[in-house]
Amino acid sequence: MQGGIASSTRWRQPALAVVAIGLGLAIAWVDSRPGWDDTGITAVGLLTAGAVTAAISGRRPLLWALLVGAWTPLLEIPASGDPAPLIALGFALAGSLLGYGLARLSSRSEGQPPAAPR
Repeated sequence: MQGGIASSTRWRQPALAVVAIGLGLAIAWVDSRPGWDDTGITAVGLLTAGAVTAAISGRRPLLWALLVGAWTPLLEIPASGDPAPLIALGFALAGSLLGYGLARLSSRSEGQPPAAPR
């Protein structure tokens, strides 16, 4: 049987990318609704989604920030013409860097060598 750890880790990153895109799209969709006007909840959602995906991955924090945070400006800037939604990328990046840092600290405390940034 060919399975085990190698095949489960092979699908981990692509599956996590699908989750990150889904979270980012969901946050952007809610934020783009006409009745939604709670920027704080959107910011915390982006920060949390970025942190969780980067922590699970343990590498490539910029990738997770883009997969989570790019959708808000992509949906809102064409509709409003205002570049302010680009700030969403900052919240997603802050969360991703936090999650990546936590993953590195966790791997050090477990005696594993830290993953090299990619």
